[in-house]
Amino acid sequence: MQQQSIGPLMRMPSVAAQTGLSKSEIYRRIKLGTFPKPLKLGARAVAWPAAAIESWAKSLCQQEAK
Repeated sequence: MQQQSIGPLMRMPSVAAQTGLSKSEIYRRIKLGTFPKPLKLGARAVAWPAAAIESWAKSLCQQEAK
């Protein structure tokens, strides 16, 4: 079985800094389905693929341009 690379991962402080959203707002948007879900790294650790956050940000820009 071949493993697929997901690229660099971002932890919560980096995601919050890059998006300008608070931790609670990020989780609220995940629940609403408007923010990418994190990958579970362990019992109490999650991270997001950097590409997923980048795609999310680009989609916001495209929505505002309409």
